Amino acid sequence: MAGICCEIVGESEAAAPVEPTSRASRRRRMELRPFKVVADAAVQPPLENGRKRKKLDLDLFLPASPHDSDNAVQNSDTNKLKKDYEINEGLNSNRTVKLEAVEKESPKFGMTSVCGRRRDMEDAVSIHPSFCKQSSQVQISSDIHFFGVFDGHGCSHVAMKCRDRFHEILREEIEACCGGNAVEWKRTMERSFERMDKEVQEWTVDARESSNCRCELQTPQCDAVGSTAVVAVVTPDKIIVANCGDSRAVLCRNGVALPLSDDHKPDRPDELVRIQEAGGRVIYWEGPRVLGVLAMSRAIGDNYLKPFVIPEPEVTITEREGGDECLILASDGLWDVVTNDTACFVARMCLRAQKQPSSPGSPGCDAAVRGGAAESSDKACLDASILLTKLALARHSADNVSTVVVDLEKNQHL
Repeated sequence: MAGICCEIVGESEAAAPVEPTSRASRRRRMELRPFKVVADAAVQPPLENGRKRKKLDLDLFLPASPHDSDNAVQNSDTNKLKKDYEINEGLNSNRTVKLEAVEKESPKFGMTSVCGRRRDMEDAVSIHPSFCKQSSQVQISSDIHFFGVFDGHGCSHVAMKCRDRFHEILREEIEACCGGNAVEWKRTMERSFERMDKEVQEWTVDARESSNCRCELQTPQCDAVGSTAVVAVVTPDKIIVANCGDSRAVLCRNGVALPLSDDHKPDRPDELVRIQEAGGRVIYWEGPRVLGVLAMSRAIGDNYLKPFVIPEPEVTITEREGGDECLILASDGLWDVVTNDTACFVARMCLRAQKQPSSPGSPGCDAAVRGGAAESSDKACLDASILLTKLALARHSADNVSTVVVDLEKNQHL
């Protein structure tokens, strides 16, 4: 083994006998020790990630005093090398821990939103991972994630307002429930929708003018503008969905599509009864419409159609299971032409193919979605959202198309 004293002396030479306690023997051992340490360090394997090890400084291994004992020098050398190794390995370890923490806190999702065949873009998407974090007043879990799709009608400003404000309102409501420890999700969602609708109603003229909406030229009060809203909150053990309108949330579990929301169409039996009891009518003109105008029975905004069109959401709370694969939220631009089962099949196909290397012809490079908006933390989820959007366009969807795909299988500890 390199560095042993007997190997330094030539094999044909005889080592001169030296008294163990003599000054010359001690000096000889002191001089050879650094070479032993350097030789040992030279044969250590490189770090796994290819980073260069720090250059060893020989001054660190020289004895502080010629009177130090042999054991003191050896222990000092070993400690220095061990410390140097731990520093390098510690950097890599800390870096890995940080990456794992980010990986845990950031859910895998992909989002695509395109105007499609419409003249104007009136959809809006809101994604806020870990939107509830620890504050000085209440303890809020960082494993609560917000996803929302808002489909505007009449103009885009109500959907944009929901995009910018809804998650903030919901966070305030969660804080009011002791930071998520005992959240009454149904009531919390209902209050959030109620507050959001009230803010839209009280929106000042100055704020509307600053938004440069085209609707200002037609209806200065913007009473004929509204938006659907489908909102999902993903926690480590639950998926809470609140829906108001005809956007939709679908869970793919063990290959089966499970709708987590029910579209609010005017001809839905219970909605039809509610509208008629409020004094309204459902008129069929290119489909069922409230007073022959709006093709949905619930929405945020639409002040001129109250109380027939209401902002009250329907809330579902689903316990998460090991077979949960993905969650799909989308506007009716997708659901009008793509079934729940087809959407889940496409999303599963993309997620299962995520280990395959990407090619220049992947959906993300296709011109079919250029001009739209895209956001993701994972390529497979982005591919799934893009492919669903392309499918809707290929099937001649006449509306804006906004799609969000959340990978639940990869984030069992969201």
